[in-house]
Parts: sequence; C-alpha cells; structure tokens
Amino acid sequence: MERGSSPPRSQSRVGGTEVTEASPLLSLRLSVDYRNKPGVLRDVSLEIQPGEILGLVGQSGSGKSTLSLAILRLLHLKGGIARGDLLFKGEDLFAKTEAQMRSLRGREISIVLQSPLSSLNPALRIGSQLSEAWRAHATGTQSVCSVAISNALSSVSLPNDADFLRRRPGQLSVGQAQRVIIAMAILHRPSLLIADEATSALDTITQSEILGLFAQLNRELGMGILYISHDLLSVAALCHRIAILNAGEIVECGPPSQIFGAPRHAYTQKLVAALPRLPDFSSQPSPAEPVLIRA
Repeated sequence: MERGSSPPRSQSRVGGTEVTEASPLLSLRLSVDYRNKPGVLRDVSLEIQPGEILGLVGQSGSGKSTLSLAILRLLHLKGGIARGDLLFKGEDLFAKTEAQMRSLRGREISIVLQSPLSSLNPALRIGSQLSEAWRAHATGTQSVCSVAISNALSSVSLPNDADFLRRRPGQLSVGQAQRVIIAMAILHRPSLLIADEATSALDTITQSEILGLFAQLNRELGMGILYISHDLLSVAALCHRIAILNAGEIVECGPPSQIFGAPRHAYTQKLVAALPRLPDFSSQPSPAEPVLIRA
C-alpha cells in the first residue's frame, strides 16, 4: 500500500478465489458521560480494519484515554458510562459479561500505557511478571511458558537470558521497561493493540525506536493498532489513517496525505499550522498493508 493511502476497499479474484475486504476489526459509535462531566465523548464513530494502524490525535482532555477505556469496558473504574455501539470482530462487547471481558482483555485486545515503570510491579522480577501475564490466558508447562516469553522478548528486541529475566523494573531504562510492557501486551498475539500515549514519556531517540517497533509488529504479526497521541508528527510516521479528536468529537479522519496536505477542518488546520515542520513521507517507511481475507 502506498504511503498515506486508505486501506483497500474493493473485491477481486485471485486464481478463481474471491478476495474481499475484511469486516472491521473494531467498529464503534460511542458517547461517554462521567458523573460530574457529561459529554466527554459525543457520538464518536471509528472503524479499524484488520492489520490497520489508526492514529487518534487530540490534546489533553479531548477524550483520547476515555475512548481506550471504553473499548476495554473499563470506564466504570473512573465513574464513566458509555452508550452506543461497540463491535469487535462483529461481536457486541456491550453484550458480554465481565468474565468474558476479562478473558478478552490481554488476549484479543491489549493496551500499552504511557508510563512503563508505573505499569510494572517494582517488587517482582521481569520474568515473574511475564509469566503471570502469560498464565492469565494460557495453560501449559513452564517450558511452554518460557518459549512464549522468549518469543515475545525477541519480538521487541530484548534479551531473553536468565540475567535479564531476574532483573526488577528499577534496573531497567525507561525504554527497556516500555519494551517489556509491549512484550507483555503481545504475549498472546492479540488482534488489536491499543497504544495510549505509549511514547510520550520517552526521549526522542527511544520514541523513534518504539515507533519502529510498532510498525514492525504490525508487519510481522498483522495486528491492528490504535495509536493514541497528542503528537501529530509521531502519528504521521506510523499510521495508515489519522482521526482528529477535539472536545469529545471526531472532527476529521483521513490518510496522512489529507491531514497534512489538505486538512479540511479548522481545528486540524490549526494543529498542522502549529507544527515546526511537515513530515516528509518520501523518506519514511510505509506501515504494513491491512490484511485482506480470502473468502
């Protein structure tokens, strides 16, 4: 897929087999209220195709993290209530029990948050935390668990030797800690990864490395990614499409070429005008092409 183009939306035949666009991996139309703050999200409508990276950009307080909690059906932890439609692989997540959602979180939908060190237990060794994450959704011998952990660490370019697994979070750099969190998130090869400001706490070099890692995971594992950020330039480096969230509403959604080259909404125009530079798409690698299903 050409850099900045939309996911394919056509049908064709390959060797007599019809190739059709996959059904959306995630499809939602949501409004969210908090007890003392109604209208945090207002009729937000988004779709993510299998294998697609969708960027969600908004300033602090725009409702970005509220949306990620709504997808995971964890809004009740913050006193929020969602209404509308929320479909994952065609299944209604609002119709699922909490037990069913616990089975789905971390296995089919995973999340990577902003502060890696606060997401890890400082008292436990890295190997123990990875084992706990694996056993939350899988059964098997310690050998099977070790292979899964080794594969996940290799996928995020971390060592999988005994010395590293014996370390505690305080012995890791921030970049290493974020890679551990990502390794936990992909242990079960989820279909959807939510990265909620996952590079915001990182220095510029480490941020670039993590963005490259997300692109690599998208290509190699075919997982869809919802990349949430306030940083338009980091989103431009990674995403197939970009949705702009302002005050709880999606004001524009399109490929990077549209968002940066011909923004339609006044708020998007303001964001682009405030950038110190525009992205050079010709020098950036294309993200993975969204996966099509052969029927």
